[in-house]
Amino acid sequence: MSPAQHTTWLAAGEASEHRPLIITLFAIFVAATLVITVWAGRQTKDAADFYAGGRQFTGFQNGLAVSGDYMSAASFLGIAGAIALFGYDGFLYSIGFLVAWLVALLLVAEPLRNSGRYTMGDVLAYRMRQRPVRTAAGTSTIVVSIFYLLAQMAGAGVLVSLLLGITSDGGKIGIVALVGVLMIVYVTIGGMKGTTWVQMVKAVLLIAGALLLTFLVLLKFDFNVSDLLGSAADNSGKGAAFLEPGLKYGATGTTKLDFISLGIALVLGTAGLPHILIRFYTVPTAKAARKSVIWAIGLIGSFYLMTLALGFGAAALIKPDEIVASNKAGNTAAPLLALHLGGVDSNWGAILLATISAVAFATILAVVAGLTLASSSSFAHDIYANVIKKGQADEKQEINAARWATVGIGAVSILLGALARDLNVAGLVALAFAVAASANLPTILYSLFWKRFTTSGALWSIYGGLVTAVGLVLFSPVVSGKPTSMFPDADFHWFPLENPGIISIPVGFLLGILGTLLSKEEPDRGKYAELEVRSLTGTGAH
Repeated sequence: MSPAQHTTWLAAGEASEHRPLIITLFAIFVAATLVITVWAGRQTKDAADFYAGGRQFTGFQNGLAVSGDYMSAASFLGIAGAIALFGYDGFLYSIGFLVAWLVALLLVAEPLRNSGRYTMGDVLAYRMRQRPVRTAAGTSTIVVSIFYLLAQMAGAGVLVSLLLGITSDGGKIGIVALVGVLMIVYVTIGGMKGTTWVQMVKAVLLIAGALLLTFLVLLKFDFNVSDLLGSAADNSGKGAAFLEPGLKYGATGTTKLDFISLGIALVLGTAGLPHILIRFYTVPTAKAARKSVIWAIGLIGSFYLMTLALGFGAAALIKPDEIVASNKAGNTAAPLLALHLGGVDSNWGAILLATISAVAFATILAVVAGLTLASSSSFAHDIYANVIKKGQADEKQEINAARWATVGIGAVSILLGALARDLNVAGLVALAFAVAASANLPTILYSLFWKRFTTSGALWSIYGGLVTAVGLVLFSPVVSGKPTSMFPDADFHWFPLENPGIISIPVGFLLGILGTLLSKEEPDRGKYAELEVRSLTGTGAH
């Protein structure tokens, strides 16, 4: 048996030996979150409760929930794996995810909270033709959310498979289906209130888990960061190159371009992510929205600093081929690190593995609930109530539509998540960021800040950015042409980059300008003046 197979076998074996403990930990978390969801569901009386949690959360509570929503499986599993395998280049995900919040804080959080009601479509449709713009906004929201959901589903499949020693594809697909069913239950019963409380609990658990692992890693190296980095470089087999730029994104001109593309997508994507944008509607005032972003930046920044210890700790203590043998994309680096820190052959190792994995599973459940809520809300509020029913639907019909949409989106996510189970979850999330930055961000910024912007510009920008980003992904190495692709045995890729942002984001912005300038439509200057006052002052905000 090779060392790689040995570690994988040990992880599975330890997990099998302590399966009652693992199942108990998972069951406790799932039961606790279901209790919270049912409690919150009983307090959900109307659409404002279901979509925006009754706008009753404080800046700190919402900041905690935003960080819980944002620190996904990609943050915990994907980034730790990327750093463990690629060193310095893996940490670029952490930098990009964090810097993106400055764009959200400076450009979007406050004006969006002042201008909208429940969804991104509210802001875009305020001064434009309702039906086409809401249809486009709803479509974009659902596509972005499904890309993001893929990452969480892939993370769940990998994590629980490692713990329970499941190696069959059927077993992994079953786990993905279980997560999908749980997420449908959370959203249909608890709405935004239940989802927010689950995200707050999960954020505390995740930060505590990361803090524990960071402390144990530093303790192992007598709190000498230089020794930690040196051991990681030596153990990686790459030497000093492990701590320098270029291991993943520097070998060729294409990989350097891929790095720039990834960076642009990460920095601009957050301000266009639907599940983050709807969180700004859960607070009573724009001041609270701003405060919640500041809290989120502090919490998320602290967490991303800890991903350094997790990733380099895994690189220092576990051989890279052992990580890859457990999961090709490195998604199991953090749970395997917990096993090694506690002792591979000890009870403590198994307990730590089970605890950290339960926290990661909690992370996945909370994030998928937020994503599903964003997409089902957009379908019900934008497409069903305002397009299909032409504004004539009552609140009960709208909430029922949101619940049915949750079931549909859950089913699609389970199907696609089963296909994406071997992809790196951080890479999958980066794709969601690219789509959000290409389709949503240009339209939001033009709507808020460009007086001349028209309905045609909005449609060109959303659909153009969306089709370009998704089209390039379909014909990229993410889907085919590589051993780590979604379809590794096929090769129909012609776009060389793994992230489309460098092309699709400028296309989204450019098409918004072209669509506006080429249309004969006259913008409603009065409505823009109203929106400007409202976005800056909050006058008339719900």
